[in-house]
Amino acid sequence: MALRKDSRKSRARLLKAARELFAKKGFRDTKVSDICKRAGVNVASVNYHFGSKAALYAEAWRDAFEREKIPESEFSGDKPAEQQLRSIIRYLIEKFAGKGKGGQFTSMYLREIGNPTGIIGEDWRKLIEPRRRRLLEIIREIAGEDISDEILYFCEMSVVNQCRGFLILGEGDLEYLLGRPWNSETLDKIADHVMRFSLVGIREAARRE
Repeated sequence: MALRKDSRKSRARLLKAARELFAKKGFRDTKVSDICKRAGVNVASVNYHFGSKAALYAEAWRDAFEREKIPESEFSGDKPAEQQLRSIIRYLIEKFAGKGKGGQFTSMYLREIGNPTGIIGEDWRKLIEPRRRRLLEIIREIAGEDISDEILYFCEMSVVNQCRGFLILGEGDLEYLLGRPWNSETLDKIADHVMRFSLVGIREAARRE
């Protein structure tokens, strides 16, 4: 029993060290020996617990996502669809504008975009699918049940890519363009604007269809 407990602790330390180093340096520049040194375990522990560096990376990616994902309470069916959409938009803008400062998963995600490993692929789709399904349900509720799947998917891409655009702007650029400091108040104002813009677009797309 004690051995199994020690084994679980070793695995948890490895996962924590992997999240930290993969977020900081990326997959290719992170050495297994560095992960093990930080975790305080021997190099053989990676193969024992995960099978390979790639498998450890995939598990660290999943673990970081679960720790950083938007709280389920924000998707509560008790809240109006508009309020749920606004929560999602603010969350995405904060993560993208933060360029990884918001957490390990965001850093790993950005590194994966810039230098794909080919490891995540299907795992990423499985992780994101429940959140994506919920966003589609929210958009359909706003647009009306008659909206076609094609227009629904177009609306989803439009909402998400308005937020993803903040990936290419640094805080200095944002402060220059907006004429104000980049802080929580500014983030709220931007989220409110993107939400209003999205609502108009969604409803107009549904009406024209």
